[in-house]
Amino acid sequence: MSRVNGHRYARGAAAGAALLLLAGCGSGEDGGGAAKALSKAEVSSVLPDAKAMPGWQTQLEPDAQEPVPEYPPTVCLTTDKAKRATACGRITYYGVAAYVRKPDVTSLNYWVLAYPDEKTADAAYDAIAEYYGGDRVGVGAVPVGIGEPGDERESNRAGTGTMGGPATITQLRVGTTVLGISSGNRGKEAVSDQEVKELAAMFAERAQQAQNGEKPSAAVAGG
Repeated sequence: MSRVNGHRYARGAAAGAALLLLAGCGSGEDGGGAAKALSKAEVSSVLPDAKAMPGWQTQLEPDAQEPVPEYPPTVCLTTDKAKRATACGRITYYGVAAYVRKPDVTSLNYWVLAYPDEKTADAAYDAIAEYYGGDRVGVGAVPVGIGEPGDERESNRAGTGTMGGPATITQLRVGTTVLGISSGNRGKEAVSDQEVKELAAMFAERAQQAQNGEKPSAAVAGG
């Protein structure tokens, strides 16, 4: 599988373009990575904090919780009850974080679902991706090319999402974790395809760093 360890990502030279810097990755050059179950603290650390998101204001601080079996995380959604049991029944911990960027009032949400092993996470990803994929982000959705972060991935954008403006949903699986990123806007300014790609690479790298036993350090540099 393609990994993002130890690489630097940059946008074009347009004014105001940010740089995605994956710093302190410390992984080998074979491109592989560990796939271990994460603790509650490790799940929280996968979520980008304010230092990792310059240019964005924190709306919801990164936080992880242990799910209550009767009430799975609200982000764990599937197309039917059987798939819901597969995707949501064995979550060990989950976490969320949210940011907003002005002046375009773009909302950015992250979520992590952690599982006891890679096989369980793989099955969960398939069930969740079926729900969030395609036109779930909005009518007429089109794929966004995000490269190959993590083990599995999908990203789609629509011209009109739930906030009334452009929106994206990106889904990833990295080892024992299933990750999600959604963006929305009340205006006309869209999060660019390049930025969607960079955010996905950063988030996947943080998940891999945690599973490698490292403190996640991948960040969006600039602002």
